[in-house]
Amino acid sequence: MDDRIKRQLEFSLEIDKVKNIFRQTHLSGGGRQENDAEHSWHMAVMAYLLKEYANEQVDIAKVMIMCLIHDIIEIDAGDTYAYDEDALSTQKEREDAAKERIFSILPQDQKKELIALFDEFEAYESPEAKFAHALDNLQPLLLNDSNNGGDWREHCVTSTQIYKRHNKTKQGSEKLFEISDQIIRNNIKKGNLKEE
Repeated sequence: MDDRIKRQLEFSLEIDKVKNIFRQTHLSGGGRQENDAEHSWHMAVMAYLLKEYANEQVDIAKVMIMCLIHDIIEIDAGDTYAYDEDALSTQKEREDAAKERIFSILPQDQKKELIALFDEFEAYESPEAKFAHALDNLQPLLLNDSNNGGDWREHCVTSTQIYKRHNKTKQGSEKLFEISDQIIRNNIKKGNLKEE
């Protein structure tokens, strides 16, 4: 086996570990916590299905790859809950170290390619990154809504916290923001999200 394919297969096995990284969000209908692999797969399929709602023309294959790789770094960095201010303060440092270690398993050209896609996603500037982020915001929102806001109630999440995150959805998709806004408002009315 030559070195290139050996490294590609080693990376393929390494990323299997993402199946063991559990998020705060539970599966629809009150199931167990979802793992990062499920979240990423779900986002990638949603990207394809909902591509017509992107604010700008996007390379949907690029969006889907961003969706699939954006949480690989959590193998080392762990899941950072969107509303945990202490964990958010160290997130970039932890994720930068993880990004370097994990993507360095790959041959150099593929390492550079995937790091560039990861960094583009994080920069939130390209149409593809903005749309991928819109999906990253919408996917857990849909699951929380299907669970009658259980995860929000458990963590005492407020409408202010939710809107701080979801207002960025507009940058990727006005339509998906409208849907998100309806879901948020319904959960405020139900008492699943506290208003500040």
